[in-house]
Formats: sequence, C-alpha cells, structure tokens
Amino acid sequence: MLALPEALWLSPQPGVTTRLYSAIAVSHIHAPTATSPPHLPRSTELEGGRGRARHRCGWATKGGQETVLAVDITRGGFEWALRNACLSSHVRGVHADLAGWRRELRRAPARVQWDPERDLRLRPLSYRSLQLGLSGEAVRRYADEWTVGIRDVTPLAREIHALVSDGDLDSAARSLPQERPCPAGDDLLAHLRG
Repeated sequence: MLALPEALWLSPQPGVTTRLYSAIAVSHIHAPTATSPPHLPRSTELEGGRGRARHRCGWATKGGQETVLAVDITRGGFEWALRNACLSSHVRGVHADLAGWRRELRRAPARVQWDPERDLRLRPLSYRSLQLGLSGEAVRRYADEWTVGIRDVTPLAREIHALVSDGDLDSAARSLPQERPCPAGDDLLAHLRG
C-alpha cells in the first residue's frame, strides 16, 4: 500500500496561496461575447503534485490535455475544498457504510483521490499525491473567489519532457518547479485518509 503524505507537497507561492495544476484542451477556453456569456464547467480536476500533473497529461501530449496551467488559489479556498470534500471511492474504516459514502459523495462539492506521485519518467513513486475534483458550488468559488493567478506552463512541461527524452534527468530535475511540504492538519485531512 502506498503511503499518504503527512503534508501536501505543493509549489511555494508568495503570500497565502497554493499552486495546483490543471491540464486542459485549449478549445475549452473561450472568451465571453454578447451572445455567449462566460461558461463555468460542471466540474474541474486539479493536481496537487507536479508529477501527477505530468502523468495525467502525458507531458502535454494527451488529446484534450495539451495545455498545462499552474493555478494559484487562496489557501482559504484550498482548505474549504478539503474540508468539504469526500473521498472519490468508498474506504472501509473511513466511511460507516457504502450507502452513507454514496450520500456524502452526492452532496460533496469536492472529491479527493490519492494517486501515486510520479518521477520524471512517469513511474509511480512510493507515496501518493492529491487529485482534487471540484463541482457545483466549489467550481463557482474556484472561478469567482479563489483563483488569484493562472500561468500557462505548457512550454516548460515540453522543455522538461525533451530533457527527459534526451536522458538529461539532472537538467530536467533542476528545471522542475520547486515543491515544499504544505502542512495540513487532521482537521483538513482526517476524513480523507483512506
């Protein structure tokens, strides 16, 4: 069994923000017009670990995930999502029963899945990384309140991928965004430890 982190490893940001990653298709982005108002998706997926983000989008080469965004959200918004999240799968010992978990999952505006973190060659590591799914109220808060910055990091992902493909793992590792532990106490994670 893979270990869950004692702290979430995230990219350090100035102030009180948290950086997550999202891989999207550029065709999903459109500017509002007089006849087409802004559209919020029904759900969105965010990756906490940079290795998970690389794996999920295949270094920005998977169809529908050709663009990798670094999304800075407020720490308060991130904590709200965790406090209001439900595990994406039933875990005995965490949930009283399957029916109770299903009810919780239907009402939860956020879902958490713990997936193996990945190395530069996208091989699974011995610990897990956060995947955060948002829906309903959480998507609205994410778009309207929590997001404080979005940066397209696709060129960096492709540059690092080229270094890995050429076997230059040292240069690839030096090019990665820095991550550090982001303390997350039991009040945030106790109900999400599977």
